[in-house]
Amino acid sequence: MYPGSRQVRDWCNGAKVIPVLTIENIEHAVPLARALAAGGVKVIEITLRTECALAALEKVSEAVPELCVAVGTVRTQGDVYRAKKHKAHFAISPGTTLQLLDAAFDAVLPIMPGVATASEVMQWSEYGVDTFKFFPAEQMGGVATLKAFHPPLPGVCFCPTGGVNESNARAYLDLPNVIGIGGSWLVSAEQLAGEDWDGITKSAARAMAL
Repeated sequence: MYPGSRQVRDWCNGAKVIPVLTIENIEHAVPLARALAAGGVKVIEITLRTECALAALEKVSEAVPELCVAVGTVRTQGDVYRAKKHKAHFAISPGTTLQLLDAAFDAVLPIMPGVATASEVMQWSEYGVDTFKFFPAEQMGGVATLKAFHPPLPGVCFCPTGGVNESNARAYLDLPNVIGIGGSWLVSAEQLAGEDWDGITKSAARAMAL
């Protein structure tokens, strides 16, 4: 049975809104994380989509200890072990395989596995997972799908990501089986390019007030 799901649930339950970050410039990592933390953000996700992602993960984990730093776009066993080495608090995957869960168990790295269907939720629940990333949320039916999941899948919680933004965030957060949402809207490309840390802090504070 997978032991890390409850810890992931606790982190996300206290976070509500999780910025999904794709960091291209390693020099942006720490000031960006500090700006988000100043706006009340508790958990961030650094995606494995750039060459500096793992270095950014480690720098932020060390320099901004008040943040829980998750690593996203985890797809392989190697990703799991690299995330653990670079000090991720937990991993987030777009989908799920048994090999991925086995690696997370072996590395002692909590993971929020991605699902899109009720069958996947049922399958991975048998391994002790009770907290999932619902992805891609809007494309898979969004709020209506998660609302339909609630009666037949009790005790399971979701963090929807994919098409979630400031305009629909409240509808997701009002669902009883949603413990948090993930989105990239908190940090615009223009803010990041211009190193507008104050603007990012304000965006984060607005999101956390939803």
